[in-house]
Amino acid sequence: MELGDTFEAKKPHPCGANRWKIVGTGADWKIRCLGCGRIVVLLPDELSKRIKRVLSKEA
Repeated sequence: MELGDTFEAKKPHPCGANRWKIVGTGADWKIRCLGCGRIVVLLPDELSKRIKRVLSKEA
């Protein structure tokens, strides 16, 4: 996974959306919900557990 990638999560966000975009990387990864725009900060291992499939990769 890289900055700008869009993915589908295993469980939906409380707003009902299931798609996320990676907006920040480092020790913590920031992901933005594509439904409501909320940003969530996760550790890399937590993020890898939540990913169901990668939808698009930015080149």
